[in-house]
Amino acid sequence: MSESEPLYNVRERTGDPAHASVDDVCELVFKRAETPRADHHNTHFDEAMADVVDEYGTETVRTVIHRVLVEHHPFRTATVGLDMRNIDGIRIGTTAGWFLRELNAEQTS
Repeated sequence: MSESEPLYNVRERTGDPAHASVDDVCELVFKRAETPRADHHNTHFDEAMADVVDEYGTETVRTVIHRVLVEHHPFRTATVGLDMRNIDGIRIGTTAGWFLRELNAEQTS
């Protein structure tokens, strides 16, 4: 991938309406945090986001997701100025990346 190519295929970075938006990703993160999938191999993502959203709130989580997916902040530094632990930035960034890939795959199938 060249430096001119987006790291994440998110609509705000690519301009491609076929790609999921940050709002789509946030909506899915919050939906699954509220109702984790039962007996799914990725339930750990849902449960981790439930804990993070409970601790920091939706706006803080949304800010980290935007910083990671659009502004290209590293996961740990996406938490700067938000009064949260760096490890939670890693959890949020990892989950947001997985959910973005899932949303984009759904749109292409």
